[in-house]
Amino acid sequence: MAKLILGITGEMGSGKGTIAKHASLEHKASTRRFSTILRDLLDRVYVEQTRENISTISTILRKNFSEDILAKAMYHDTENDTHKIVIVDGVRRLADIAYLRELPHFKLVYIEASMENRYERIVKRAENTDDAAKTFEQFKKDHELETELQIRDLKNYSNYVVNNDGTYADLYDQVNKIIAENIA
Repeated sequence: MAKLILGITGEMGSGKGTIAKHASLEHKASTRRFSTILRDLLDRVYVEQTRENISTISTILRKNFSEDILAKAMYHDTENDTHKIVIVDGVRRLADIAYLRELPHFKLVYIEASMENRYERIVKRAENTDDAAKTFEQFKKDHELETELQIRDLKNYSNYVVNNDGTYADLYDQVNKIIAENIA
């Protein structure tokens, strides 16, 4: 059976991690995150994991090595993964999907949710050190970071669009249908 690779994209707080966790628990999927590479680098050099620092290290890598440097790493990690379903969380750029689409059975899933819902999720989960105290104005400003600029346009290149303004059950139903449609 062919391996299904779901690239998950969407603006911050849209539910990418929630989909990855669901697919892992319910479908025994492997999950990989673009940001893990960046977080590992920041930890290694003892730099705080703020959204701005993650964006900065991403920009440095891409400007000094290649626009698709992280996509190449993700491509190889995913290609070597032995799971039947692999979730690639955090696709952010056209260069990412151009490289990842070379993988057989790659599908891009765009998650959309209202800005208000996304803001509440970001503050509540406090994944980055600066998230818990973030104001709505700061959250809106975060969308201007270089790493966030191409995400909205990726909807135009997606195979599926998932709405995450409803319940967990609504979200999981949409994801389960995508997986069922692509797993023979």
